[in-house]
Amino acid sequence: MSESPAPPARGPVGVMLPLDLPVGEVLPYVRRAEELGFDQVWVVEDLGWRGGVAQAATVLASTKNLTVGIGIMPAGARNAAFAAMELATLAQLHPGRLIAGIGHGMPGWMRQVGSWPESPLTLIKEYARALRLLIAGEPGPENGRYVRCEGVVLTEIPDIVPPVILGVRGPKSQAVAGEVADGLLLAEPAAPAYITASLRNLGASANPRETVVYDAAAVDDDEEAALSRVRAALESVGEPQWAAHIDPLPFAEELHAHRAASPDARHFARTMPADWVRQLSIAGTPAQARAAIDARHAAGATSVVLAPAGPDALAALDSLARALHDRH
Repeated sequence: MSESPAPPARGPVGVMLPLDLPVGEVLPYVRRAEELGFDQVWVVEDLGWRGGVAQAATVLASTKNLTVGIGIMPAGARNAAFAAMELATLAQLHPGRLIAGIGHGMPGWMRQVGSWPESPLTLIKEYARALRLLIAGEPGPENGRYVRCEGVVLTEIPDIVPPVILGVRGPKSQAVAGEVADGLLLAEPAAPAYITASLRNLGASANPRETVVYDAAAVDDDEEAALSRVRAALESVGEPQWAAHIDPLPFAEELHAHRAASPDARHFARTMPADWVRQLSIAGTPAQARAAIDARHAAGATSVVLAPAGPDALAALDSLARALHDRH
């Protein structure tokens, strides 16, 4: 018999829909997430896998109360006006249940499809500004360097306008989010110190509506078993492109030195001190995971999204839900 749903720890808690989940498990997974009491499901859009808009539409139509986030739609991949139509339609059909994440996209992927701009900052600024205006029923802004939808007006607009947030990690990009977006989406790992540093990058005048953070997660009564499961998800954090996530942490220099001394990423993650694993993920016993979620909310996250670690996503989902429940 399954446990009854319980209120989330401190604020909204979501779960990521694994990009490699077999198609026959997608709907059971999202329906189970809703049954277990998660507030949100986030879908990803990685080149060669499943489309973000199609996944979001399916999850919204297959559940009743979950908020669904798209994290992220690359700015260079879709015409801004047509992307606004897709998002406005989802928000109109499923009021108050959508969060739209926009990002640069991985440079290698975007170059592969011919959509990496000369100025990524200019593109994402123009793109986010246009999306927010169009979805709200306002005319498209003056044509810019990349985005051209001046005067376009959407006929069908939602009663509840969804937030448009930027999934970006660099300080310059985060400053742009503070200017033109409704908040931030921070990819994993999102330790509290990284959340705090990122919110400072938004600028003093910014008032983010949403700050969504991802973290690899595993929950087990045996703390060591949970830490062991999550280590594979941390293999990439020693690479240069993750420096923004790591540099605000007190052990950043040690971590960089450990990666330099490791023969490969797998060895790096397997031999990482347990305390680093705890800080770079949401892993451990249910009480430890709950405390890690609370710490991220306390640092400024409005939503904490758990990316399940381990080979069995449905089993991982049930174990992660234990962090939503007060065991004491």
